[in-house]
Parts: sequence; structure tokens; C-alpha cells
Amino acid sequence: MEIIKASLSYYMSIYTKELTALLILLVFISLRKIFIKYIFNALIKIAQKTKTNLDEQFLKAFERPLSALFIIVGVYLALMYLPLNAIENIIIIKLFRIGIIVVLTWGLVNLIGSKSNFIEALQDRLNIDDILIQFFSKIIRFILIAIAILMIAQEFNYDVNGFIAGLGLGGLAFALAAKDALANIFGGIVIILEKPFLIGDWIKASSAEGSVEEITFRSTKIRAFDQALITIPNSTLANENIINFSKMGKRRVTFNLQFNRHTSDDKLNNTIDKIKKVLKNNPNIHPETIFVFFDKFSESSLDVFLYFFTNTTIWGEYLAVKEQVNFDIMSIINEEGVSLAYPSHSIWLEGLADGSELNK
Repeated sequence: MEIIKASLSYYMSIYTKELTALLILLVFISLRKIFIKYIFNALIKIAQKTKTNLDEQFLKAFERPLSALFIIVGVYLALMYLPLNAIENIIIIKLFRIGIIVVLTWGLVNLIGSKSNFIEALQDRLNIDDILIQFFSKIIRFILIAIAILMIAQEFNYDVNGFIAGLGLGGLAFALAAKDALANIFGGIVIILEKPFLIGDWIKASSAEGSVEEITFRSTKIRAFDQALITIPNSTLANENIINFSKMGKRRVTFNLQFNRHTSDDKLNNTIDKIKKVLKNNPNIHPETIFVFFDKFSESSLDVFLYFFTNTTIWGEYLAVKEQVNFDIMSIINEEGVSLAYPSHSIWLEGLADGSELNK
């Protein structure tokens, strides 16, 4: 009977501990729901009343990791309550530490994610470029995950010093092998930081001309006017002279009108005055710089120099303004009865009056 009582007492104590461990786990599951429903939501409401929304985004990034933390703590305390041996207890403690590392890394990765609300709020506050914030977001997340992996490896008594040294040698070899790719990345960083052009800008470089469609850290894609897509490595584009037509406040028009050499000075002067007046009264012409002058005597013409700017820099609108100016000039020429010169040469033959030279 004593043996039976002792066995019953032993098994009862075991079952009691198992039931208690299960109860501990259920308590923490309930606490998780209470924490999320009441305490966490209360913290969110408090954060919403502050001047900045960064604290609110910080809390939201850790919402799911904190919820998982309650389960991890509940499982850890439940297992530690059970009658386990020393080795099993050590394993449970290591797994608990790994769980804490995973939770912290999870929250930080959510916080630093390129599409996270925290990063968007930080970007708006610091006015950082989209491409740049995505690039640094990926780098920071990679570093966080790498640190977490190393910490987990240390929990299993893995010597990370040799691994880090190997990474250093491997990184050097990788850098030498991928120097062109790294040059493109640094070229992309220069383009993004200096912003010589943005997506949608019309640019001209020695290698291409067109509208910028995409800027990445490796290359820039330009859509040419014939709809061809040109991909230029950033290392090449960063070292070229770039003309950004979209940044112009006005666009230049310059050409010469060549009038017939027999045009009288009065008619030429009236024509120049009327052209100046038309340009000054045109709302599409920039009023600051308008030059219309009798410039020079050419071999077969009287040259009038025109130099002015359109208010628009858009290619189609620019051409339309030039076309209208050309029609206005044609009307003025017709009104004044002057004619444009064509390349010609006058040949004088002496002696033609009596025919003596012609008969030779």
C-alpha cells in the first residue's frame, strides 16, 4: 500500500505540475489578448496626441512582435515549471534567448522597412529621396538580420570570430571582383544625392537623350524620342556632362533672316521694327531678352539677327511657338513687300554692249 500511495503521489505531483504549466501558458495567452486590446491601444492613443507620429509608428512596428513575446514568455515559464533535467533547462533557456532576439529583430525590421509608416514619416520629416531611403533601409535591415544570426549562432556556442574574419577576406575578394558594380552603386548614390535630374526630366548626355524613366543604384533608364529604351550604367552617366532641359526656365530661339541685297533701308528698318513689336506682344515669348538687329552684309544678302526665348520648355509647345513666330514674320514680309535672298552670284561681262567680247 505504501508503494501504491507513493506512486500515486508521484504521478499526481507530475500531473499537477503539467496542469500548472498548461495554466501558466493559458494565462499568458489571455494576458496577450488583454495587453493588445487595452494596454497597447491605450499607448497608441497617447502617442496619437503627441506632436510627432514617430512614436505611434514605433509602437505599431512592435505590435505583432510584442504579441508573440507573450507566447514565448508563457511557453518558457511553463516549461521551466516542469521537472526537467539540467541539460533540458539549458536548452530551454537558450531557446528563450533566441526567441527574444527574433522578437527584437522582427520589430526593428518592421520599423526600418522601406514601406513602413515609420520610414515614410521619417522621410517626410528629413526630406530624403525615395531611392536613397529604400537603399539605406535595405542595408540596415540586412545588418540587423546578420547581427541576429550571429547572436543566435553564439547561443549555440558557435565561434563567430573565425566566421567574421572569413567574411572580411571574402568581402575583399568580392569587392575586387565586383568593382564595376560597386562603381555603379556609388555613381547612383552621387546622382541621387546631387539630383542633376529626376524621373520624368528631359536630359541630354553624350550617350543618350530623352526622358528619364527609372533611376536605380546600378543604372539609369532613359526613354528616347523614338521610344527606344536606353540603359546607362550610373558610373558612366555620373562622369558625363548632362544637360537637363526640364530645369530651364525658358528656351532659346535664334536664327538669321537673309533679305535681298536690293531691299531699301526704309523697308528693312520697318520690317525689323514690326518683327520686334510682334515678339514683344507675344505672351509666349519671354520679354526680358528680345534681339532683332540688322547684323551684317553677306555676299548675297542683308542679314537680320533674331534672338529670343520662349516661356515654355516643353518640346511640343516650344515648336508651336516657333511656328507661330515664323508665320507672323511671313505676314510682315508680305506686308512690306520685301523678299528673302537666295544664294546667288552676279557675273559682269565687259564689252557686251557692242558685242566685241561676245564674238570672241
